Amino acid sequence: MTTTKLKPDWAGDDLLSRLVNRAIQTPALYSLMKRQARQVMIKTAEKNGVPWRQTCLDLDTPEMRQRLDELTNPAVVYPNYYQVPFHAYSEGNLCWQAAFEAAPATYAMALRVWPTEEISWQEAQIRLRQSFLDVLDQHGPAQVADILDVGCSVGISTLSLHRHYAQKSDPNNPVRTVGLDLSPYMLAVAQSQDTNGEIAQWVHGAAEATGFADGSFDVVTMQFVAHELPRTATQAIFAEALRVLRPGGALAIVDNNPKSPVIQALPPVLFTLMKSTEPWSDDYYTFDLEAALVEAGFEPSITVPSDPRHRTLVARKGG
Repeated sequence: MTTTKLKPDWAGDDLLSRLVNRAIQTPALYSLMKRQARQVMIKTAEKNGVPWRQTCLDLDTPEMRQRLDELTNPAVVYPNYYQVPFHAYSEGNLCWQAAFEAAPATYAMALRVWPTEEISWQEAQIRLRQSFLDVLDQHGPAQVADILDVGCSVGISTLSLHRHYAQKSDPNNPVRTVGLDLSPYMLAVAQSQDTNGEIAQWVHGAAEATGFADGSFDVVTMQFVAHELPRTATQAIFAEALRVLRPGGALAIVDNNPKSPVIQALPPVLFTLMKSTEPWSDDYYTFDLEAALVEAGFEPSITVPSDPRHRTLVARKGG
């Protein structure tokens, strides 16, 4: 599932990467790429039964806007990296369109992991989440009472994580799970989908400075978050995760695998479209996450190619 090459040729400072970046920096081409990227995502989703447009219509309610007001923390200061165009949205994740489309985009993403298999988007999503949880089960702490999902988006990752541990926990000591995200729009959608109130808190805040006490959690997760960050932010989040973890706790990361043959062999059209909507791609694909975790104070991580496109890293806090 991996190659000897450390990263794709279209990322970093290679010639191909520089040519792609130059095209992206051309306003007319960038605008075209954004439109194309959206069309590809929507077409992939709806062709496979994901109700993209209907989902957006169903979520757009007055109640949703009220949730936004209730969840927004006015003290939050958005870092510069979070205020750039992202995922083909001019306002990045700080808008309703990004929040309404996040779930269908996530479902379409899972389908792309197994393109030759005839599986439903629901099956693909379950398989994607379970592949991460299997690695966490094997290399994470045996006893888990408190969980923090940073960059939780619309809560798909958070609910999957919570339910996985809840079914293994003592009913008299239920698992407590917190979802944290910088976008109150995403959190409003997440809370609306948490119909049974399974998640203890949906928190509007920065993963670099969560505000939680030292040693508050047994597991911290970053699910498909690191590739959306500059490395300076990732390093700050690693330091914060170490602080809020209990001794023996684990930070678990699942994200694109730079060594994946599938990722490295993406057709030019696809990797160009992807880079046009992911401003920190070059930083992510050239960043040594394993070394950064050790530098932050974690024990050496376990890295597993958990599916054809993604890797899972589990790093424990000593003690």
